[in-house]
Amino acid sequence: MSESVRIIEMGPRDGLQNEKTLVSVADRIAFIRALVDAGLTTVEVGAFVSPKAIPQMVGSDEVMRSVASLPGEFHVLVPNVKGYEAAHAAGAKVISVFTAASESFSRANINCSIGESLERFKPVIAHAKTDGIKVRGYVSCALGCPYEGEIKPQAVADVAKALWDLGCYEVSLGDTIGVGTPLKAKQMLRAVCDDVPVTHLAMHFHDTYGQALANLYAGMEEGVRVIDAAAGGLGGCPYAPGATGNVATEDVVYMLDGMGIRTGVDMAKLLAATNAMSRLLGRPPVSRVAAALNAKAKRASSE
Repeated sequence: MSESVRIIEMGPRDGLQNEKTLVSVADRIAFIRALVDAGLTTVEVGAFVSPKAIPQMVGSDEVMRSVASLPGEFHVLVPNVKGYEAAHAAGAKVISVFTAASESFSRANINCSIGESLERFKPVIAHAKTDGIKVRGYVSCALGCPYEGEIKPQAVADVAKALWDLGCYEVSLGDTIGVGTPLKAKQMLRAVCDDVPVTHLAMHFHDTYGQALANLYAGMEEGVRVIDAAAGGLGGCPYAPGATGNVATEDVVYMLDGMGIRTGVDMAKLLAATNAMSRLLGRPPVSRVAAALNAKAKRASSE
């Protein structure tokens, strides 16, 4: 395996957007600053979506402007041209668009078919190209759907190819409900790699069944070197009952460090950022590594 992996930190957007406790703009900015200080220099910081649909993302324009001077690359999610215009006005340099490999999930999540979502992206990507803004694409339900069950690898490959052909520089493949296993992850990635270069793929795996790290390792064996993760294992999915958040950044960093693979992340600083957000949310982090390190520190302080 290569000696480095790029981690894209999803906590401030994908992690927080489904949390019931609202986090202020100031606290979200502080969270992002702490994550960047920990070495996570690619961070998804907000979403330009309806405040009624996702109230946690209100003020994403202020967040974007506040972090723009920090070192790194900051992504924001946009659903349509209106969202793109707001993101562009806020100074976004990288945007993300999202669809699914499941028709049922697409209709539940964004109220349109897969084909309609791709048509919706065409003007967004055209504007972004004119403005010199990079576009990243997400494919939800790449390893299973809460409504349709198993998703065929070719269905994922077809949607990934459509995003690639539209002009997305990278396609992130999401196990939205965390049901995948290593063999299924490999089969899905092999199908997608027939149409999209592996160097332009990312893995976005949730950990509902405790398989995320194993699935990431399997994907790395196939050549993928970009991993989406959320500090503390923040998040979930409102359309996937019981689904946990994205794989915890601490857990990914611990695994990669143990493999001798560079991430550029300072675990102590990452843990501090996670603990600060956990205190705001009023619950401990889901991350097993964070829990273990916090317990270790507590024991040390009591001795």
